[in-house]
Amino acid sequence: MKKETKLLLTAGAVLAGVAILSSCSRQHAPLQTVPTVDLHRYMGRWYEIARLPQRFEKGCHCVYAEYSLNPDGYVEVKNTCRKGGPNGKEDSAQGKGFPVEGSGNSKLRVQFFWPFRGDYWILDLDPDYAYVLVGSPDRESLWVLSRTPTLDQDVLERLVQLADQKGFPVEKLLMTDQSCFTQE
Repeated sequence: MKKETKLLLTAGAVLAGVAILSSCSRQHAPLQTVPTVDLHRYMGRWYEIARLPQRFEKGCHCVYAEYSLNPDGYVEVKNTCRKGGPNGKEDSAQGKGFPVEGSGNSKLRVQFFWPFRGDYWILDLDPDYAYVLVGSPDRESLWVLSRTPTLDQDVLERLVQLADQKGFPVEKLLMTDQSCFTQE
């Protein structure tokens, strides 16, 4: 009887642990992306309007990304920011984006440091490729990007609302200081 009691207690402890762990993890519906992306139109410069905090972007101002197609079929990525303020030192990171087969180019696996790759999913894209909402399926990464250093407030609010509906913690969004591009 003691052995049965121990087994019941052990099973109960395991079930309690699973219940606690599952209650801590957020459950999300599958993340929907746009149906297709024309990579040729997507190439060029994108300015970061807002982002969820990322360790690698700590202290970044005046953030932009440059995308170009490599003849081998992947996307060359160059992310640039100024550390320490709009007049700070420019810092860049280069990576590669690999379209996920069957995604219509709306999902990329981006690699800055081999062998690590991150998900870069295009969640909303302006028909004229003027702005984009990009995120990761774990909801830990999110960016609002624009072809210009500023974005119409109504468009920004719509994108934030969409991100909220998709389960992103939009209350943590940081607006990117782009003053070095907007000062004339």
